[in-house]
Amino acid sequence: MSAFSDALAVTASGLKAQATRLRILSENIANTDTPGYRRKTVPFRLEASDTAVAQVAVGKVRLDRSELARVHDPAHPLADATGHYDGSNVDLIIEIADAREAQRSYEANLKMFEQTRQMSSGLMELLRR
Repeated sequence: MSAFSDALAVTASGLKAQATRLRILSENIANTDTPGYRRKTVPFRLEASDTAVAQVAVGKVRLDRSELARVHDPAHPLADATGHYDGSNVDLIIEIADAREAQRSYEANLKMFEQTRQMSSGLMELLRR
């Protein structure tokens, strides 16, 4: 593989990883008010390849085991005898901050992909002359 192919493979793996992260974050945001919902997290790991260049891969999606919020609403159908039920452990502020970080990382990978493609095209143009 050429250096251009390696660079494109690395940026493509980063794009896939950040897209998965954004999907999981979107699920968390959508379920902020869902009773009993546990926040999902997605770890990244290095993936060995047949070249000297390592790529990023998404690990197994995990559930956040932090305590669920106790919500007091005696009128809620899930409320117990004391009028409480388990809410979710999703913090909307953290999810939005993580989503912005993932978006910026995605954009950086996309920019690297485009720069590599342009350099490859420029090299081909020089070789044709």
